[in-house]
Formats: sequence, structure tokens, C-alpha cells
Amino acid sequence: MTGPVFYPWSAQEEVDPVRVAGGAGSWFWDEQGNRWLDLHAQMGNLHLGHQHPALVAAVREQAGRMCTIAPSFAVDVRDEAARAIVEVAPEGLETVLFTTGGAEAVEHAVRMARVVTGRPKVLAAYRSYHGATAGALALTGDPRRWPVDTASGGAVHFMGPYPYRSEFHAENAAQEGERALEHLRRLVGYEGPETIAAILVEPVVGSNGVLVPPDGYLAGVRRLCDEHGILLIADEVMTGFGRCGRWFASDLWGVVPDLMTFAKGVNSGYVPVGGVLLSRVVAAHFARRRYPGGLTYSGHPLACASIVAALRVLREENLVERAAVLGRDVVAPALAGLAERHPVVGDVRGVGLAWAVELVRDRATREPLAPYAAPGALAPEMAAVLAACKRQGVWPLAAGNRLHLFPPLTITEEELTAGIAGIDRALTEVPGVRGGER
Repeated sequence: MTGPVFYPWSAQEEVDPVRVAGGAGSWFWDEQGNRWLDLHAQMGNLHLGHQHPALVAAVREQAGRMCTIAPSFAVDVRDEAARAIVEVAPEGLETVLFTTGGAEAVEHAVRMARVVTGRPKVLAAYRSYHGATAGALALTGDPRRWPVDTASGGAVHFMGPYPYRSEFHAENAAQEGERALEHLRRLVGYEGPETIAAILVEPVVGSNGVLVPPDGYLAGVRRLCDEHGILLIADEVMTGFGRCGRWFASDLWGVVPDLMTFAKGVNSGYVPVGGVLLSRVVAAHFARRRYPGGLTYSGHPLACASIVAALRVLREENLVERAAVLGRDVVAPALAGLAERHPVVGDVRGVGLAWAVELVRDRATREPLAPYAAPGALAPEMAAVLAACKRQGVWPLAAGNRLHLFPPLTITEEELTAGIAGIDRALTEVPGVRGGER
């Protein structure tokens, strides 16, 4: 044990965390003065980086006026935060329920869908993560669900598109999208469309591989939902508020969901907050019907103040558009060069400032460098790669057989280039990975 703190997703006797002393901008450091470029932005959280002065000032100023108030009262800062979110949301999403994080947002979106439709089932992808509360984890498809899976709760899983590792024997991205849609359509038929309340998707899959769907796929899911009276829920906890170079990843394909969950980038995680955006139709259902749910900290004033400040910075500094440019002009070519130099790199993919570097033992067979469900927190091969990155002063997110890059949207071009160069050096340094040798 490391002390009185119980660490999530960990065997407590194996925990040996870096003790962080501080952070600023795109960097954080430990008590010994070791510094790392934060290429995962603390789980994709810090869109505006560490200690952004506008957010710190907003929280401080709000604390001086009003620290908290029950959600049954109206308060100016909560109204202002909701309006700011709606202004950048896809047209038709006009009402916000605030939660304290992404998992709660998913729980409430699913509850709304079930109440509105009167149906029990929700379909979600196998390669997905939707949170660690009971309902959200049941909907999660990845191995984090396994230890507590009760095979109940109305969750049904499907295979989403993944061109590099196609489950549908597709020969190209377009074919992958078409076959993934046909698979989903058949599954809806098998389950009975009249029993399905919602289809829950990450428009761009986050921690399960930064999987960008082929053009037309999300629009096809939208049509399928409309055909059967199924609600479409977009989980934008990781992808919202500029991460993918648009305000929301759904915007990349012009798809408007019935419900949208958010957290993380809405205020860079400075105060815990999340929420659900409701369409007019869903909101209207509760105009004269009591909604069965609520949270003590819904729309917490300190969180709402940080939202208002964060969205103002994102807009005034054009950080959403900048993320698209950095992804296209800096990250994409740099990672393509990385793949050319290192046979261990099987695939690179992403959009905006959300990217994955997938590592393999053999490019021909595409055998992953680490298994899909590795024992422990991280397979030894990936632990070695991450350790090498840290020695180079960069800290990406390691997940499965991949390195994920989710840097702050405020990162400079020079920092971004240097960070990828650090990963390049790390891949050369690791025994058993160097030059693709095993």
C-alpha cells in the first residue's frame, strides 16, 4: 500500500505513483524536479493545460461569491454555463442536465432514453468505454467490464468499424463502414427493435483505440435509429469541445444525436463536472412529467464558472480550429514518419488532437505487441515503451498495445513536434522493440 489513498483500477500493493508537485501549460513535474510533456492531458482532460490563469481566476472569483447551492434553485452562473454549451452544440440540442462526471452523464442519458421510449435495451460497441458506475460499466465493451459483469442491465454489444483489424473482412474503409452497419442492422433485428431504447456510440472511439469511423457510418446509425424509433446517444466525454478539431466529433459528419454526454474538455477538469445535452423531443417528454433522477451537485457553481471561462478561452483563442490544423499539418505527417522508421508501428490514426500509435510484433500478421486483455494494468512490453517515453521527458497514454496522444489544445507546435520526437527516440531505445526486432 502507498498510504491512506485507495487507487482506482489498481492492486493496492503494486501501486507506485509518481508524486506530482505541480504543472503549468503542457508540462507537469514531480518532487525531484523531473518534467514531462503531458501528451495525454491527464486522461484527455486538460484541453487548456495545467493551471490556465483564466480558469483559476474564474473558480477563485466564484468561490468568493457563492461556493455552492442546491440544484433546485436557479443561479446565474448555472444558466450562463448551460447557454454557453448550447451555443456550441449541434442544432437541436437545447437543454442541459449537469452531472459531476462522464459516467453519471451516461447513466442519465440512458435513463432518459428508457423513460422516453419505454424500452429496456441499449446497444453499445465492444470497443468502448463509458464509465465506471454500474450502468455505464455494463455498457462498456472493453475488458474493464469483465470483473463486475453481471450479464444483465439490458446492455447488448456490437462490433463497430475498425478498418485496421476488421471483423468484417473488409478490404477498405468504405467497405468496413458498410459491413459494420449491416452487422448492426442485423443485431437490431435479432434483439427486436421494439425492445431497444437507444444505441450508444462514441463518435470517435477514445480509450479503445482512437477509432475514426468511415464516412457514412454514423449517418447510417442515425438512419437506423430513426427507422425504428430508437434514440441515438453520442458519448462525447473524450471527444467533445474541440478534441477532434470540431466542437464535437459528431460535427465531423453532421450527425445530430438525440442525447449527448459530455465532461472533461468542457472545463478541462478543473472542477468535476459533466452533463447531458437533450434534444427538443427528449426535453419535451419531461415538460409535464417528473424526471426520475437528480444529483446534489448538479450544476455546482464552481464547476459552472469554470465552464464559462473555459468555453470563452476555446472560442477567443480559436483552439478548436487550431486543433484541426495541428492534427493535419503536424501530428499526421510526424506520425507517418514514425511508422516509416519503426516496423513495430503497425498503424497510426486520428483526427484533430486525438491520435493512436498501434504497436505490433509483426506488420504482416498485425499481431499486437500486447494482448487485448493484458493481465495487470499494462503488459510488460507496453510498460517498457511507456518507461522509455518518460525517460525522454514525454508522457503519452499507454492502453492495450497503443500509445495515445491527447495533448492539451494549447500545446505549441514546437512542443508537439518535440513530444513526437521523444516517442521516436523511445521506440529506438526499448530492447525487443528496436528496429522491429523481437
